[in-house]
Amino acid sequence: MGALVAGVILDHSVLLVDNLGTASFQPSALSLLHKLRHSKLHLGISYAPALSDDKASFLKKMATQYSFDCFMLDGSSTDGALKGINFAWGDIGGTILYVVSNDKHGSFNQLSNLGWIIIAVDAEGAVPCDNSCTIYINKVEELPLTICRLNREAIGDSTVTVGYIMKPSREEDFAKRGAFPLCPTPNGLLFLPLTFGLPLLSQLQHVDIVLHKATDEILSVELSDSMESSGSITYTTGMQELQRYMEHHPGCFVIDPLDKIYPVLDRLKIQQILLGLEDLNKEGSHTIRAPHFLKVDNFNELDLVKLLPEANLSLPSIVKPQIACGVADAHSMAIVFRVQDFKDLSVPLPAVVQEYVDHSSTLFKIYVLGERVFYAVKKSIPNVDMLMKLSENNGVGPLLFDSLKSLPTTKEQSSSGDSLTTSCFDLDLVTEAAHWLARKLDLTIFGFDVVIQEGTTDHVIVDVNYLPSFKEVPNDISIPAFWEAIKSKFDLREKVKCS
Repeated sequence: MGALVAGVILDHSVLLVDNLGTASFQPSALSLLHKLRHSKLHLGISYAPALSDDKASFLKKMATQYSFDCFMLDGSSTDGALKGINFAWGDIGGTILYVVSNDKHGSFNQLSNLGWIIIAVDAEGAVPCDNSCTIYINKVEELPLTICRLNREAIGDSTVTVGYIMKPSREEDFAKRGAFPLCPTPNGLLFLPLTFGLPLLSQLQHVDIVLHKATDEILSVELSDSMESSGSITYTTGMQELQRYMEHHPGCFVIDPLDKIYPVLDRLKIQQILLGLEDLNKEGSHTIRAPHFLKVDNFNELDLVKLLPEANLSLPSIVKPQIACGVADAHSMAIVFRVQDFKDLSVPLPAVVQEYVDHSSTLFKIYVLGERVFYAVKKSIPNVDMLMKLSENNGVGPLLFDSLKSLPTTKEQSSSGDSLTTSCFDLDLVTEAAHWLARKLDLTIFGFDVVIQEGTTDHVIVDVNYLPSFKEVPNDISIPAFWEAIKSKFDLREKVKCS
């Protein structure tokens, strides 16, 4: 076994567009910088002394922007550069990879005498990782996979590789908090960013677990009226490829299987599942429950006035699209104060009319990471009396809003009930509900929102979502819990396989 990869230096030949014009990066290079930036590796960009001043200045600027060091490195005389690298990094205790275009890698062969490994990019054919001092890859996008393979060889079979796929902005959000290091985690996980820009099979054969945020890859959702069956989801082309792979490789372990996330896409189905919370309630303790709700297919139907009280609903109520995420307008909502406000309401149909709970503008965001449960307290929508004033100020009618962008607020928003609401929060009850939901949904990492009803102190779960960012929980607590949730689920699956 060799040493772990501890540092990566990217030669300018794999970064810059090869032309005589203005200095600029290749698109693949920018993506690579994003993926390496928060990898917890020592990172550098190098350039030759003969490189023009404007390109050298550009490289230095980009190195600073992405938190890389920048070195001038001449393949024929490396002593000066090595002093600069040693000064910046010191003894990093591992292997350094020097990434350079294939037509120039011969100039840097002497670096192998230092124990470095040369990664030659744009080779005609990829050569498998071995003990040689040069590794050939076809595209620079293969570098994270190469790092992962080298680290796995250095550690041995005790490590578990997690291949993750999610949209760039979400990947960046997790990565900058240290969730996806390219070096091993304390509990033996290696994280590999999967990309649809490379053949999926070549990546997945090196992966033990697939972690996804498939809700970001949805093109359309077909709802089901049955509690026993799920509707169908159409994913992006890349996600469909991953879906087919998982269908044909039942041994592929996924956190979590795509069919398990369907209930969180359907607000009606989640509401129906949450009705089972009644089994957790005990006399003399706080109550946890679902809000009262009603499915609506047509806002102009004549029976709506009668159906609302039959569903134990009164106005104002909040109206949400039945499809909870992954499609346009899934977060377009309305607070309705009068029955006539339903007429021609712009909330997408079918919709769910949900009980509006007075909760002192206080929302408890609950995060479930395996067996661990965390919470954060956030400001929320005001109570009904203040919403009524807001509606009157805006002209009588429903309050329309996008829950991802901004919630209805008022300048007179009171915090008088905040301390009382917080003091009534029953963490033990919510934790019990979290574990109940985890078993019911068979999900590993998810979140839900709880509000506490003024007067009754009922704990009401108003929303459930898959793989939330849990960014309100400090990183030094949440990220190890995130890693442990993944590893524990994998260990449990391996135990079941062996039993």
